[in-house]
Amino acid sequence: MIITLICDVYGEQNNGTTITATRLIEGLKKRGHTVRMVSTMKNTDDPMYYTVPTRSFGPFNNYVASNGVKLAKKDLVTLRRAINGADVVHIMMPFKTGKYAIQVADELGVPVTSAFHVQPENVTAHFFLQKSKLANNMMYRYFDHKIYNHTNFVHCPTEFIARQLDEHKYKARKYVISNGVVPTFHKFESSRPKDLQDKFIIMFVGRYSREKRHDLLIEAVSYSKYRDKIQLILPGCGPLKNKITKLGANLPNPPIMTFMNKDDLSKTLNYADLYVHPADVEIEAISCLEAISCGLVPVISNSPKSATKHFALHPNNLFEAGNAMDLSKKIDYWIEHSKEKAKVSSEYLEYAKQFEIEHCLDEMEQMFKDAVSEYKVRGKNLACDGLDQFKTGTDKG
Repeated sequence: MIITLICDVYGEQNNGTTITATRLIEGLKKRGHTVRMVSTMKNTDDPMYYTVPTRSFGPFNNYVASNGVKLAKKDLVTLRRAINGADVVHIMMPFKTGKYAIQVADELGVPVTSAFHVQPENVTAHFFLQKSKLANNMMYRYFDHKIYNHTNFVHCPTEFIARQLDEHKYKARKYVISNGVVPTFHKFESSRPKDLQDKFIIMFVGRYSREKRHDLLIEAVSYSKYRDKIQLILPGCGPLKNKITKLGANLPNPPIMTFMNKDDLSKTLNYADLYVHPADVEIEAISCLEAISCGLVPVISNSPKSATKHFALHPNNLFEAGNAMDLSKKIDYWIEHSKEKAKVSSEYLEYAKQFEIEHCLDEMEQMFKDAVSEYKVRGKNLACDGLDQFKTGTDKG
C-alpha cells in the first residue's frame, strides 16, 4: 500500500507523537509499504517527505517550540501531491493540517483513518484549565468536529481512550491498538556509573510539562525515609525544565535531567531500580511500557484521566493521584521489599510481551485494509450513525 501520514508534530525525537510516528513509518516500510510523510520537518534527502510551512504564534513561538511542537499552515498544493495516488491517508493529530488533508482526500477519492494521540487535557493544561470539565468537553467537541467526525476509523492506543471517545459520542469505529514497544527495550545486563553505585535509582520519562507532575515526584522523594539514598533520573525536555530543576535542587541528590536517545534510555532503564509515572493525563504512556519491558516495577498514578493506571498488576503499583505522601509510601515499600520487587519484575516482563511492536503493526495494517475495503463500498469518509461497535486488538487498558 501507499500510506500518507499527516503529522504536524514531527521532527526531533523529543515527544511521544514523533517517536510513535517514526516507529510506525519504519515498521510499515520494513513490511514493504510506501510511506509518505507530511509535516513541517524538512527532509530534502527523502522524496517521500512533504514539507508544509510552520504556523507562527507570534510572541508564543518559543513556548510552543519548547514543547516540541510545530503546527503547520494551510498548504493544499503540497497536500495534493502527498495524497494523490495513495491508498489511504492517516491523520495523527487533530489540527488544521489534518482537517485540510481530509478535504483533499475527499476530492481525490482516498480513504482516511485517524488517530487519537492528543487528549484535550494536554491542550487545556497550558491555559491552567486542565481540571475544567467544560473546557475539556469543548475540546472533545472541537476535535470531533474538525477531524474525527469525518473519518470512519480512529486508532485508540488504549481501551481507556476508546471509552472516552464513546462517552463523548464519537461515531467513528475505534481500533484499540497499542503504539508498541520496539525491541531496543528489553532486559539485559547494564552497568551503572560509579557515582551511582550506592544509589536507589528512580526513573520517570516524560516531557517537562505541567500535566506530567515531575513536581509531585520530587515532593514524594523529599518525604521518603530513604531520600538521602534516592537518585531521580528524569529524561525529557520541555518548557518547565528550569522550574523542575529548581524544585529538585532541594533534594539531597538533585535529579539528573537530560535528553536520551533510545539506546541510552534502554541502558539506563536496565540499571535503574524503580519506575514512577506520576502524570495526571496520559493516553497510553509508551515510556512506562518501555520501562516494564526492561524489567522495572512501576508505581503509577491512579488519575481518572490516565490510561497508564491499567498497567498496574498489584495494589502497590498504584498511588493516589496528586498525593505525594502516598507516592512516598509506595516508593519506600519497594525499597524495603526487594525480593517481592524481583518477583513482580518477572511478572511485568511476561505482561509486556503483548505490547511488542510487531503485534501492533499487524493491527494497524488491518485497520488500513479495512478502511480501503469499506471506502470501495461506501465511497465516503464521513463517520455515520450506527457505527458504534468497537473493532479492537488486544486489550491495552
